[in-house]
Amino acid sequence: MLGAGHATFHGFGLARTMREQSGSRSLTAHGTLYKALGRLEELGLLASRWEDAATVPEGRPRRRFYELTGDGVRAARPARPDTTAVPRPRAGAEPE
Repeated sequence: MLGAGHATFHGFGLARTMREQSGSRSLTAHGTLYKALGRLEELGLLASRWEDAATVPEGRPRRRFYELTGDGVRAARPARPDTTAVPRPRAGAEPE
């Protein structure tokens, strides 16, 4: 964990999950996913850290772990309708 209490993930695992759940390959080809993760980190929506070298099994490269920041969690939430907004009349409707 990176500190905000959210699950961490690594790029390869995310790419595998995306392929399994949606059959999507668009973000996983040619490093596009890693470029997108880097941009999200630059925007402050993700934080990352390298895996501790002492915990890596021999023969496997270290992984970079990512986690949503507080801003990232807020950005990932679906937008909710504003319940304080005054409804607008439909086009062609008579005013009350």
